[in-house]
Amino acid sequence: MNNDDLVLRQQRLLVRSAQLRLRLADQAQVLQRPLALADQAQSGLQWLYRNPQWPLGALVLVVLVRPRRAIVWGGRLWWAWKTFKQTQKWLAKQSLQKLSPLN
Repeated sequence: MNNDDLVLRQQRLLVRSAQLRLRLADQAQVLQRPLALADQAQSGLQWLYRNPQWPLGALVLVVLVRPRRAIVWGGRLWWAWKTFKQTQKWLAKQSLQKLSPLN
């Protein structure tokens, strides 16, 4: 290959690269909104970690104002947590059984 061929190839590659970047930017528009929501959720969680007094204060207020409702919802959340943990254990056990060479 001579110098002119290399320059031509380089120019073609640069054009192709620019086209691919434009196509990627166009296709990434679909992800813009979900990723923005994820960023907002992450920012909210970071705020909660930096300011734990507000959710704890709201919880104390609910317990003081509506203790029966707080107990009912606490029981529901505890049940949901236990169910979630049991499901995790069951799924882990199922995946281990699939990986086991004995089956």
